[in-house]
Amino acid sequence: MSRAHKVLEANPRGAPCSQCVHYFITFDVRFPYGCRAMGFKSRQQPKNEILAVTGAACVTFTPKVPLRR
Repeated sequence: MSRAHKVLEANPRGAPCSQCVHYFITFDVRFPYGCRAMGFKSRQQPKNEILAVTGAACVTFTPKVPLRR
């Protein structure tokens, strides 16, 4: 089972944006969160925006690779 599937199974309402490679924090105070895969900035977490607009969970979620120490 892939890492993305494990994250999605653990979070039935969608994967947390902070664990996605496409997620970023902007310098725009009005729109502090962004998604590079979907190409937008938002006032709320991108997964919530996608759910509100499409009615479905994010399909572009790609988990970050953990840093090895």
